[in-house]
Amino acid sequence: MTHARNAAMALLALLLLVAGAWVSWDSAQHVLLAKGREHGTLTVTGCDEKTCGGRYTPEDPASARRTLTIARSVAARSGETIPVVVKPDTNEGVRAGWGGGLHAWLPLGGALLLAAPLIGGGLRLTRTAWSMAGAGGALLVAVFFTL
Repeated sequence: MTHARNAAMALLALLLLVAGAWVSWDSAQHVLLAKGREHGTLTVTGCDEKTCGGRYTPEDPASARRTLTIARSVAARSGETIPVVVKPDTNEGVRAGWGGGLHAWLPLGGALLLAAPLIGGGLRLTRTAWSMAGAGGALLVAVFFTL
């Protein structure tokens, strides 16, 4: 019975971590592997519940100016200029730089925090759990201060 409980806890913790990394990678790949992608700045003109949009100015003068949207965050205000990387074949951007890179990994930080009690309480690996909770908390704090 103990082995089944440990296996279930380990599987659930692994599922949380894989899901957090998977969701994070959707945005993080554009920031971390930005070489060869279109870069520029977005001047935010307005926000709705989920996205902010505005006028995009590319770094490459040959590219056309257009409107872009980014995922809404607390740090995006109307009139603010944000460095962005454009997702290929879309009109969607991802915040570039340290702030954008850390913001992209935010779901993984939450997954680390959620998995820590399962690892500490369910698997009795308290040091590992505290390390994971510390890493997740540090990521959340770093995102708060960089944005």
